[in-house]
Amino acid sequence: MTTSNMNMMSKIIFYEDRNFQGRSYECMNDMSDMSSYMSRCHSCRVERGCFMVYDRTNYMGNQYFMRRGEYSDYMSMMGMSDCIRSCRMIPMYRGNYRMRIYERENFGGQMYEMMDDCDSIMDRYRMSNCMSCNLMEGHWLMYEQPNYRGRMMYMRPGEYRSFGQMFGGMGGMGGMRFMSMRRIMDSFY
Repeated sequence: MTTSNMNMMSKIIFYEDRNFQGRSYECMNDMSDMSSYMSRCHSCRVERGCFMVYDRTNYMGNQYFMRRGEYSDYMSMMGMSDCIRSCRMIPMYRGNYRMRIYERENFGGQMYEMMDDCDSIMDRYRMSNCMSCNLMEGHWLMYEQPNYRGRMMYMRPGEYRSFGQMFGGMGGMGGMRFMSMRRIMDSFY
C-alpha cells in the first residue's frame, strides 16, 4: 500500500455539539477553515490516523494532538477555551526518527542529535533552551515544558531556525522554546 493510499484512510468526524450531536462533517485531510462547513464544533471522533486540531483558523493558536478515539466533550477534556477552527492530518509514517536540536536560534550553541523521545532536555543534555532544530526524519510533538506538558507544537521534517520568530504570532507563543519532544508513532492501526 502506498503512502498516499494509507493517508487516505485517516479520518476525523467533527460534530457541532457535545456527545456527537448536531450536524457533522467528515474530514480526511487538512482543513484550514472549518467555518464554511460548521459554525461550531464541540466533539469529534477520530476513526483512523492522527490529527492536530487548532482553536484558530489557518492552523494557528493552541493546538492539540488527537489519535484514534472519541472526544465527546474535548473542550473540558483538554482544557480548550474555544472550539476547533482548523485541523491538520498527520501523515502516516514508518521509518526512522531523527532531529538535531540546538540551544540557540539559527542552529547556534550546543547541538544534540535525537532519535527517540526525550522527556527533559535539561536532564538528558543539560540544555536550558532549545530554540531551533533541524528535523530530518519523522513527525514529532514538541512541548514547552518537561515531561510532555504545556503547549505543544506539531513538527514535520524541515529546518526550524527560530522558534521565537515562527511562533510569535501563534496564540501568544512568542519566545517559544521546547523542553521535551516525543515521536508520533501511533498513526497506524
